[in-house]
Amino acid sequence: MKFNYVEGKKAEKAEKEEKIEKSEKIEKNTKKGAVADKQGKEEKVYIIPLGGLEEVGKNMTAFQYKDEIVIVDAGLTFPEDEHLGIDVIIPDFTYLENNKDKIKSLLLTHGHEDHIGAIPYLFQKLGSTDITIYGGKLTLELAKAKFEKKDAVIPKMKVVKGRTKLKLSKYFSVEFISVTHSIADCYAICIKAPAGVILHSGDFKVDLTPVDGEGFDFARLSQLGEEGVDLLLSDSTNAAVPGFTPSERSVGESLREEFGKAKGRIIIAAFASHIHRLQQIVDIAQLYNRKIAIDGRSMVKVFDIASRLGYLKFPKNMIVDLQKSDKLAPEKAIILCTGTQGEPLAALSRIANGTHKYISLREGDTVIISATPIPGNEKAVYKNINHLLKKNANVVFEKVVGIHVSGHGCQEEQKIMLSLVKPKFFMPVHGEYMMLKKHKELAVATGVQPDNVILTENGNKVELTKSHCRITGKVQSGMTLIDGFGIGDVGNIVLKDRQNLADDGIVIITVSQYKNGKFNKQIELVTRGFIYNRESENLILETKELIKLELESIETKEIKEISKVKQLLKSKVGEFLYKKTNREPIILPIIMEV
Repeated sequence: MKFNYVEGKKAEKAEKEEKIEKSEKIEKNTKKGAVADKQGKEEKVYIIPLGGLEEVGKNMTAFQYKDEIVIVDAGLTFPEDEHLGIDVIIPDFTYLENNKDKIKSLLLTHGHEDHIGAIPYLFQKLGSTDITIYGGKLTLELAKAKFEKKDAVIPKMKVVKGRTKLKLSKYFSVEFISVTHSIADCYAICIKAPAGVILHSGDFKVDLTPVDGEGFDFARLSQLGEEGVDLLLSDSTNAAVPGFTPSERSVGESLREEFGKAKGRIIIAAFASHIHRLQQIVDIAQLYNRKIAIDGRSMVKVFDIASRLGYLKFPKNMIVDLQKSDKLAPEKAIILCTGTQGEPLAALSRIANGTHKYISLREGDTVIISATPIPGNEKAVYKNINHLLKKNANVVFEKVVGIHVSGHGCQEEQKIMLSLVKPKFFMPVHGEYMMLKKHKELAVATGVQPDNVILTENGNKVELTKSHCRITGKVQSGMTLIDGFGIGDVGNIVLKDRQNLADDGIVIITVSQYKNGKFNKQIELVTRGFIYNRESENLILETKELIKLELESIETKEIKEISKVKQLLKSKVGEFLYKKTNREPIILPIIMEV
């Protein structure tokens, strides 16, 4: 026994010495690490926003550690007035195309267009379907529906839930954390790499009484905050709005009140992707024994997907065909449609301007617009409202009525996120510069050091280590314009031409040239959008005479190059027409060899 006791004491002493030695090693390594940091050898992960900064929409961020990249979201935005003829706008994927072999996965926070709308274009550009997409069940179904071409190969997709943890690659592991927003299956994403822990909030609000879903996971976010988060990227959409965003349930109460007042048909416009809003509309329609006719391609698609997955619940006989809705008694009918933002071809716009194939406004109709205009859409929205009011419809759209609440957290909710996560460094995302700047102020108020808040822009490479977070470079970024099936084939030059066409029109000059280099003096001149030919015959004749003189000069100088001939004609005719009309139409000379 004595022998065992002595041996035990020796072992205990050896263990203590080993612990001291380990402790000294750790201390030594920490000091080495500090020196390494000074020498620039500390572990680094790069955060590269490709969309969503200093703008609302086309949210996309790449995270790179060594030879691995993971992407969070791939969204689109919609064109503004200057984007003539453009359908949608997506991020510039050049950096990702150049590094496609490094991409390990695409992570989706939720299923809104500004977060998933660019996915098919991204995979088309990368030319690969080996990159796995991770997201909630509804999000992935909405993303899958984006691959509309029959020959499109759908990438691998894996469904996640709140607190799902995944090892994505050699260096990256992630965790999805449930948050509340205006759509189901909405997540913040915690990204772990050897260089640090990053939390991307996605879009969120703090809704304590959500209509459906997993709810806001305070416990896990707080736990992550205790474990240590090096960098938080957080939604800045409502950073300038004080207070809290009301719960989605409050909208249901307001809608119930409006439905109760309506004596005739109810025509209600809502965002197609707002599943919780749609469910409340369905529930209230049931309460008042009304049938629903659905109008709008995106609305029909979402109803199909969400009901199939169990996110939307309603009796089958409740939905009626739009063409047959006219046969319903007015007090039994609801038309649920798209068009909250005044989109010209959306159902509500066609109803408002009287061009809808099946729905004409009647006396006693109540029109409810369950949304607020996105900045830039106000003019189109109010144009619709004016049309509807002129037709004596009862239009409910005022914010004070409570028929819409935002899906984004206001200042107090953003402070809650910051206080739960307690990040060392903070980078506001998803918003215009004013919103990002305001979010910085909120972060500083909650205890983040002012120097630890990074205000950056799309394309900047933000370097994160355990000791610093700073901008260290830039990659190609910007916007890619989608017009029809073309991706990026419409650039600034084409847009400028379209603007010129819209402003001053076009003048087409057709001239025949013989093989000997001489020109036929029969000149054809066609204008579109420039002048009305019948009332401007003298100007047309004068222009033709000028062209004849210029052609004679070209013949005398023996100028043979077609491009040079065209340039001379453009220059001379352009100068002449500007002096006569103070307009600058596009001049298009066509030289035909005969």
